[in-house]
This record gives sequence, C-alpha cells and structure tokens, in this order.
Amino acid sequence: MIADRVKNTPPSGIREFFDLVLGMPEVISLGVGEPDFITPWRIREKAITALEEGYTSYTSNKGLRVLREGISRRIKKRYDISYDPDEEVLITVGVSEGLDLALRAVLNPGDAVVVVSPHYVAYPALVAMNHGKVLPLITTEQEQFKINPDRLERLLKKNPKAIILNYPSNPTGATYRRDELRTLWKYLRRKDTVVITDEAYEDISFDVAHTPFAVLDSRARDRTIHLSGFSKGCAMTGFRVGYACASQKFIGAMTKIHSFSMLCGPIVSQLAGIEALRTEKEIAQMTKAYRRRREFMVKELNRIGLPAHMPQGTFYCFPSVSATGLTAMEFAKRLLFEEKVAVVPGTAFGQEFGEYVRMSCANTLDSLKEAAIRIERFVGRVCCEGKR
Repeated sequence: MIADRVKNTPPSGIREFFDLVLGMPEVISLGVGEPDFITPWRIREKAITALEEGYTSYTSNKGLRVLREGISRRIKKRYDISYDPDEEVLITVGVSEGLDLALRAVLNPGDAVVVVSPHYVAYPALVAMNHGKVLPLITTEQEQFKINPDRLERLLKKNPKAIILNYPSNPTGATYRRDELRTLWKYLRRKDTVVITDEAYEDISFDVAHTPFAVLDSRARDRTIHLSGFSKGCAMTGFRVGYACASQKFIGAMTKIHSFSMLCGPIVSQLAGIEALRTEKEIAQMTKAYRRRREFMVKELNRIGLPAHMPQGTFYCFPSVSATGLTAMEFAKRLLFEEKVAVVPGTAFGQEFGEYVRMSCANTLDSLKEAAIRIERFVGRVCCEGKR
C-alpha cells in the first residue's frame, strides 16, 4: 500500500547511524550538522516577544512581506542582485522545503537531475520522491571535491532538467570562486538546465567571498533557483525558516505547491528571521570560531594519519580513513563503541565514498581536543592490529 518510490528510498544515512548514539553516555558527537551555538539572544527575544504579543496566525503564503523585503535588501547589498519581494521571494520551512518545492515545480516524471557527489543526504531521495532520476557527478579529493567541467559536459549531453549545486558543501566544505562558477556556467548556459543552488552555508565561508550563482549574468539569474536561510549562519535550525529567490515563473510555481501543502512558514519564526537579518556581528563571531576549530581539526587529523583537505566553508571535515584498513562504516561503528566518538560514514553522502567519514567541528574546542585524543588512540590501536 506504500508508493514504490517511497519504499525504495533508503532512510537517511545520518539519522540511521545516529539511532545507535541515542542513550549512549559520554559520547562526543561530531556527527549531526547543527551549530552548537545557541541562537543569538536578540533573535530569541524577538520570538518571545512575538508570542507575548499574540502573533500566532497564518501569514501570506509567500511569507511576511517585511521579511521578504529584508531578504531582498540583504541580497542586493551583499551581492548586487535584485529580487522583487512580491514576485521573486518565497519564505519556506527551512531550506529543505525550498529544495523540495523547487524539484516539484520543475520535474516531470522521468526527468534527470545532476547531483554532485558527495552530496547532502536529501538530494537523491527528494529527486526520487519527485519522480526524477539521479545523474551522479562524482568529485574527487584530488580535485578538492569540486566539479570537473569535462565530467559536467558529458552529463549535460543527457539533457538533465536540473542540477543541484551546494556550496559551501555539506559534507566536504568545498566552495567555488567566481571564476570557477563562470567556467561551470560556460557549459550550463548551452542547455536549458535549471540550476538549483543550496547556499545554506553562505555565511560560513572562510577563504573566499561567497558568490551566488545567480550573480554571474542575467541569464544565470533567470535560470537559477537560489535557496538559503537562517539555520546554519544564525544557529536557527529549530526555527525552520528559509527562503527561495528566483524569477517569477519559478517562485509562482513553488508558491502554488507551498500554498496547498505547507501553507506558510511559522509566523514566530518569520518574525525572528527579520531580527536575524540584523545579526551580522554575531554571524561573524560564530564563523570566526568555526574557522579556528576547522584549522585545529584538520591539523590534528593529518597528524594522526587521517588525511583531510582544508574545507573552505561550513563546519565539516571529510577525512579519509583508508590508512586504517577499515571501511567508513566499520571505522564509525568501532570509534563509537570503543572510544565514544560519533562521526558519519561517508557512504551516507554517496556509495563511492566508503573510505571517508564526515566530522562536524560544531563543538567546543575542548570537546574537539578530547575527540582528537580518542581518535588518535583508536587509530593507533587499529593500526597495531593490522601489523599482527
């Protein structure tokens, strides 16, 4: 009685693994992709005040206009892209709903979607649930987990309806300079492929200034559905408020679906989002802390013998565990049970990545130092076993 496309979709590789963690004492979690910071007080205060003042109703399907105006102003100020708050901005229930709406709006049954791998766990699942088929575009550590233009060109010959670009990337932390995006656009502009960009980590970019894909030129803007939100940069995961910016044809279609399903985002979260637009200082402070933790963890992992490239954004590291002789799943399970450190097997982000694990640096520096001690002890023990 269950639809085949749902039955055949495996559960989230992240959540499935972390069912093992529940109830285990003294575990240091480097797993779940969530900021460890509490939402800045001024945002929480706005939400509290909104409840006290009785803001408990529906909003417009598109979301509060004052929030859409604020997002439009922010994007114009940051990136010099103009979006009409009435026709080209939609408030969604997190970036995840925005992605689902985008796929539902553009896909017909059987349409192909290019999914850059390693990928966030939801991408292939949502493509399948929306009657599409996945065209995996595999990236490699040698290329810093960035898209190889030749491989992209080969996949574009199959006329995909859309491509999902996520940068800075979960799980690798890879991102793109403007010139690199222009190279990708050189190939994409020859087709009618819709570019769906998940830029949820745009605030957590360390080494290069974040460049939205839509800024490249007017045609890129017209073909791009820009998705972002407040969950990662503002530590607002539980508020579930994101947004989509695109030309009216996309936003109109997405709003139609949204109005029959989710109706609107929570009004309290939207009011908190208005305040979040004013927290540049707090965002900068959290990003500075993530940068310091990233540098510590990458240095420690490489010293221990788990090669890790330096992520340019997000709060993740994606080290190889091949030197231990264990698969990613074996490594993750043994590390959890033997040393009480939780990481995510790389296979959660693509079956080709069975020698990698994702580690989140969204934890205190003291916790990361203790985790590094435990990981080193575990790796040393495993390597000794291999020499017997």
